[in-house]
Amino acid sequence: MLLARPLRLLVPVIAVMAALGLFLGIGFIAFTASTGGGGGVATTGSCDPSVRAPAGPLAGSRAGTRIGDLSEEQRRNAATIIGVARDMGAPPRAWLIALATAMQESTLRNINYGDRDSLGLFQQRPSQGWGSPAEVTDPVYATRIFIERLLQVGGWEDMPVTVAAQTVQRSAFPDAYAKWEGLAAELVQQLADVADPTGCGRTAVLPQGVAGAAIAFALGEVGKPYVWGATGPNTYDCSGLVLRAFQAAGINLPRVSRQQFYAGGHVPISQAQPGDLLFYATDPSDPSTIHHVVLYMGDDQMVEAPYTGERVRVRPVPWDYEELVPLATRPGTTPNRA
Repeated sequence: MLLARPLRLLVPVIAVMAALGLFLGIGFIAFTASTGGGGGVATTGSCDPSVRAPAGPLAGSRAGTRIGDLSEEQRRNAATIIGVARDMGAPPRAWLIALATAMQESTLRNINYGDRDSLGLFQQRPSQGWGSPAEVTDPVYATRIFIERLLQVGGWEDMPVTVAAQTVQRSAFPDAYAKWEGLAAELVQQLADVADPTGCGRTAVLPQGVAGAAIAFALGEVGKPYVWGATGPNTYDCSGLVLRAFQAAGINLPRVSRQQFYAGGHVPISQAQPGDLLFYATDPSDPSTIHHVVLYMGDDQMVEAPYTGERVRVRPVPWDYEELVPLATRPGTTPNRA
């Protein structure tokens, strides 16, 4: 993603990514030439909460891999996947799913070995009807048949990336694709000039003064004990603190954290602004497992009512925490997912 850290409070962050120039002189695929001057390709579909946008020291993916870590072979194969999928008329989300799949199956290397008779970028098995050994080790053919089968899956556009990949691949490790979603989004964004590969960039800003008022209220409660189910004024649980903070700012939110996740538009956590809500979940790709909410203050700081035995406190945001949900909620703005 273009931003490696969320916006700072009162100090705008301008994150400028250097052009990769991966294929200069090769003439491999000229993606940006067709976009009308670098305006970016628009995505289709709704915002995908499964995509972990790059943030913190593990920007790129939960596995810790970034574009700069990829070899020339891996970058070339990524470009092939994007180019083939794009030429087939598949939308950018399909490119992202294919990239995450290939990164998990082969680390974007066209290998001639694998589990049983699995071969190639996607570890497709000739014995399971994917094609001949020669075909599945041809990156163009392998990408084409993966995209063809993906597009045949009903409702794939609205599935989390890892679910869509698993539906096509039927892997023994169905959740493994999730850790590559951030890197896949970054590859689509940078190699193909797609401005918003996750589909999450359409959310309005908070009305003036709302963020400041909510943050000021929460800071005024620092030091008060956590009590499960409490909504103030002397004790709070996590969602109770957020509820009262936004009431003080003129916005009424639902009572519990899982409901608060849907109480506004979503943005990737790398684009979080002061006043946005961050969430923890046992499965970050599944909002139904959310169990904690905090209020982002900017400057990598958050205020929260943490757990029994603790008090309302301010602390740094753990951007690399495995339970951090990849989307932030901007309370009171228009939700961008039906």
